[in-house]
Amino acid sequence: MNIVVIGAGYAGTGAANRLSRKAPDTRITVINPRGEFVERVRLHEQIAGSGTAARPLTEMLRAGIAVETASVDKIGDGVVTLDDGRTLAFDHAILAAGSIANPLPGAIAVGTWEGAEQARTALEALPAGGIVSVIGGGLTGIETTAEIAEARPDLRVRLVSSTVGAALSAGGQRYIRDTLARLNVEIVADQIDEIDGTTLRLGSGTELDSDLTLWAIIAAVPDLAARSGLAVDADGRALVDATLRSVTDPRVFAVGDCAAVPGMRMACATAAPQGAHAADTLAGMIKGRAARPFSMGYAGQGMSLGRHDALLQTTDRADNAYRLFFGGRLTAFGKELVSRYAAYAARTGRSVWMGGPKQ
Repeated sequence: MNIVVIGAGYAGTGAANRLSRKAPDTRITVINPRGEFVERVRLHEQIAGSGTAARPLTEMLRAGIAVETASVDKIGDGVVTLDDGRTLAFDHAILAAGSIANPLPGAIAVGTWEGAEQARTALEALPAGGIVSVIGGGLTGIETTAEIAEARPDLRVRLVSSTVGAALSAGGQRYIRDTLARLNVEIVADQIDEIDGTTLRLGSGTELDSDLTLWAIIAAVPDLAARSGLAVDADGRALVDATLRSVTDPRVFAVGDCAAVPGMRMACATAAPQGAHAADTLAGMIKGRAARPFSMGYAGQGMSLGRHDALLQTTDRADNAYRLFFGGRLTAFGKELVSRYAAYAARTGRSVWMGGPKQ
């Protein structure tokens, strides 16, 4: 049986390794645009020069898994067409293409490997006193802002967003703001309308100078599913049934950021269990077992605040924030363990997760 896995992030890499272990007679090919596995949870470290976020993909995949360094142009009837015109036949495919950013012209998207490398180079070239503006008050924006502010205290760093940590409890939001203030980060509660060279034009009519503008909003997915004729939602995510199979083509599983799974947020905490479930379902189908519905619940959200601080927000299984949160050096150590586990789960395919909230 031929299995193709499109994308080698947390979902795709974990799915390929788990399936290789559970169904060793399958032929698995992973297709990825680059030859590296990128730890997206460490891209802020890559940008600030405080860590590295990539390692060779060959180090992450089990022996026997083939790798095609290419982009997929289209998923057809049992065939994927690569950007160089070659085709690969499949019996089943796992679509794990991840997410992308659509920055305003003049900003660098920091949620991708290419953007993070571009941002790192630009940041290194900034002289003391330079102004860095990070657009977006979600997890990516907060982590990027804090990491840069701690690594480069000689720069003026600001976070531009109408909300900061909106998914956190009131106490968690205060902790974020207090920590950013301690790092001398300016928070501008506004939205960006236009970037004109080194000038930011905000929704309120305010104009700000910015030597380097970083886009930390991840809210889009590649159009591969849509242009392949798979049913998608309004955001372009592949519509799936309860077992994570495409409602258009049951041979195709969609997992991670590019899958429209109700109640799920974009995160490696979501991608890894979905990739593992797809692998388990395929392995079971090969052995004649019926597919089981996917179920997953959250326990919290974690974010780094530089190298010596972090925040862990506890949540219910539906990802609603409780009042309880943790912060400080011990939490930073815990966040580092979580990041290491995410890479371990992808490399081994050994993911564990809680069941979803009761209906």
